[in-house]
Amino acid sequence: MLKDWDWILFDADDTLFHFDAFAGLQRLFQQYDVQFSRADYDDYQAINKPLWVDYQNGAISSLQLQHQRFESWAAKLDVTAQDLNSGFLSAMAEICTPLVGAVDLLNALKGRVKMGIITNGFTALQQARLERTGFLGVFDLLVISEQVGYAKPHPAIFDYALTRMGNPARERVLMVGDNPDSDILGGINAGLATCWLNAEGRAQPEGINPTWQVTSLKELQDKLV
Repeated sequence: MLKDWDWILFDADDTLFHFDAFAGLQRLFQQYDVQFSRADYDDYQAINKPLWVDYQNGAISSLQLQHQRFESWAAKLDVTAQDLNSGFLSAMAEICTPLVGAVDLLNALKGRVKMGIITNGFTALQQARLERTGFLGVFDLLVISEQVGYAKPHPAIFDYALTRMGNPARERVLMVGDNPDSDILGGINAGLATCWLNAEGRAQPEGINPTWQVTSLKELQDKLV
């Protein structure tokens, strides 16, 4: 019930927005006359995914992640990793669409509860996507790990957000996200209620127990409104 919450915090990628990295990379590499294949994507993810784990664990910075994932392509194309990363973020902003149910959910909640975003994504992309989707005016708070210096699930990013929110009672804050290891574990460790958006029916990781589990944003809307 909505009356139980003072704030609802959302993850961004694959919680509110489609994050089709393959399509974004294809769009990026078209500019370099490269037909970016599914095999190329698998090779990219073999590098990218461990970098994200390192970033979430605080072992590398956001800048290191963004550059290292493109180093081999930069050498191949004789361009900078920074140029490739910037082009990728631009492409992802251009193809951004809200997840099914996101617009209806946010419209149903707007003006009735305070809402924020806590994302491990990058500043350049988040701002552009919020503007493009018309979501910018919906949120009372936008917290981006790149600006804070800590990524979910680190408690510091949640503490930073809660300070910005005026330190509401933590049990009256609901964290919604698709990633159990960053969104849900981070929310639990920060003392928040949590809702796991498990659209793919994944098995619940051991030791991570969300307050709620839903398979769609429509199901979350039905629980709240």
